[in-house]
Amino acid sequence: MREKKEPTEAEKRDLAMKYEIAEELGLLEKVRKDGWKGLTAKESGKLGGIMGKRKIDARRKAQQEEVQE
Repeated sequence: MREKKEPTEAEKRDLAMKYEIAEELGLLEKVRKDGWKGLTAKESGKLGGIMGKRKIDARRKAQQEEVQE
């Protein structure tokens, strides 16, 4: 049996963002009840799309701040 590894800081941030977006979409109770596998493909896609957009926006913002310094 494989040993569970401790999640990295980036993985912890991603998971926190995932829960935050699930709550915004009204899916948090469903996730708590059925787990992430309980989401439909459409719900998972919506969640992942928003998550990806936020990551891209954050990366762009960081790059702009870097350029301004």
